[in-house]
Amino acid sequence: MQVILLEKVVNLGGLGDVVKVKEGYARNYLIPQGKARRATEAAIKEFEARRAELEKAQSEKLAAAQAVAEKLNGLVLTIPAKAGVDGRLFGSVTNFDIAEALGKQGFPVAKGQIRMPQGPLKIVGEHKVSVALHADVVVEIGVTVVAEQA
Repeated sequence: MQVILLEKVVNLGGLGDVVKVKEGYARNYLIPQGKARRATEAAIKEFEARRAELEKAQSEKLAAAQAVAEKLNGLVLTIPAKAGVDGRLFGSVTNFDIAEALGKQGFPVAKGQIRMPQGPLKIVGEHKVSVALHADVVVEIGVTVVAEQA
């Protein structure tokens, strides 16, 4: 299926690109999220008419993400979790837990924006985690997992 992108999508294209994607990806993710529209003649003409407006909105989102990134840069979160004597956690610290801790600090971040390449954190200690605020803005923060006091 051919779609026209209404914003930059990682590993797919930028604003205004007409790309071919699988139907399920377009129908279940891109179109409902407002990231794309079907690439019909009418949609392409309408996009060209609204291009300046969409580019301005995109640049505002980028500027807002960069402002939050400045504040997040170098931040270290401390998350308490139940742990055994050997330092392994009973359970794990997931992207949901990190997003919730960031929200309490005043940074509303969705759990899908937290990138954990090694998966959930399962041991006590310091870890690096990436936060993708925008397709072009990725910030690394520190997460310190400490043993919870009973």
